Amino acid sequence: MSVDHDTVKRIARLARIAVSDAEAEALRGDLNAILAFVEQLDEVDVTGVEPMTAVVAMRMKMREDVVNDGGNAAMVVANAPERAADLFAVPKVVE
Repeated sequence: MSVDHDTVKRIARLARIAVSDAEAEALRGDLNAILAFVEQLDEVDVTGVEPMTAVVAMRMKMREDVVNDGGNAAMVVANAPERAADLFAVPKVVE
């Protein structure tokens, strides 16, 4: 797959990045190099390979699912700019 100048400008607009025509040409080469590398990955034979989330096989540490209040509300709001009791105080946003 090859990326042209118009596609680079469209991607930049979607990403809300201001790109000049000269920068678009440089980005075009970079994007084409990235896509060429991804196409190389398609050539790797992965039949029989299990998908994995980490290199080392691990089980997730589970804890009992218990509803509680956390027990440390004062610590949670300790660094809040403004607080009322053990709650965050925020400015009114509805007029």
